[in-house]
Amino acid sequence: MIKNFIIHNLSFIIYLAIEAERVKLAFIIDPIHQLDPCHDTSVALMEAAQTLGHEIWVTQANLLSVVEGKAWGVLERLELVPVQLVEGRYLATNPWYKLSHRTALALETMDAVFMRTDPPVTVPYLYATYILDYIDQNKTLVINSPKGIRTANEKMYALQFTKAIPETIVTADKQFIRQFVEEKGSAILKPLGNKAGEGILFLQPDDRNFNSIIELSTFQGRVPIMVQTYLPEAKDGDKRIILLNGEPIGALNRLSAQGEFRNNMAAGGTVAETEITPRELEICAQLAETLRQDGLIFVGIDVIGGFLTEVNVTSPTGVREIDRLNGTHLGHQVIRWVEDEL
Repeated sequence: MIKNFIIHNLSFIIYLAIEAERVKLAFIIDPIHQLDPCHDTSVALMEAAQTLGHEIWVTQANLLSVVEGKAWGVLERLELVPVQLVEGRYLATNPWYKLSHRTALALETMDAVFMRTDPPVTVPYLYATYILDYIDQNKTLVINSPKGIRTANEKMYALQFTKAIPETIVTADKQFIRQFVEEKGSAILKPLGNKAGEGILFLQPDDRNFNSIIELSTFQGRVPIMVQTYLPEAKDGDKRIILLNGEPIGALNRLSAQGEFRNNMAAGGTVAETEITPRELEICAQLAETLRQDGLIFVGIDVIGGFLTEVNVTSPTGVREIDRLNGTHLGHQVIRWVEDEL
């Protein structure tokens, strides 16, 4: 009888210990049926959380609210069928996920909330970050910080790291842009609010369409754009480096498709294994403390020829590809970091 009593209580203690270690994670994502389980980093993170025994909940930015001074969301409990890596390719089942019925919950009932909605950062996107400000930070970890996301325009944020970036201007002034391009011989034009290489153009001063390109890109001089000196090393790839709390944890090299100067995966680029160079480690070190201060925990930076070109903070991707190329499990590393923080 005493033996049974001890066994029963020991089992109960073990159960409590397991429950104490299990955490509830909410992911604010785009509609899940639009995600690619073999590519999207959000899915990799959620898979890792499930594998490590945690609860996963999902919602969307348009399903967030503030009620009585607290952030709420309409959430669904998620169960995933993890992808399998077979002969160098990820394979997913159909269906690859299962959702429970929708439930309205205060987001502070979650241990951590991941803001993983894809850019562009539109007005509704900004409003969603304002709602996330009403999560009690003493109860719930938010990755990335909503204030940090608002601070870090993914093009402009890099400008403060003057020792890391190539020569860059931001302006809507056509003559200023022409002068810069003539001095450099060629340049890259980037809209400040786009993603995945959208709207990026190669500029040369003798292009007969030069004025029209600038007028269209700046909406007739009303919207500033970024113009960056062209880096010839771009032909060798555009490196994506993933940072966790300021520390680099993995990287891949993105190579442009034939007939395309952009290296973005969304523009048809391919990926290749790579290493992080000493110069790139210096760049990461330059960013680390600022990223931490701004609450930007999970970040992807882009580096070309030893120069920082962008800092991605909304929904950085690349984890699936890095894991496939290197046999790593970056999602597990991220979730373990969250466990330690909690």
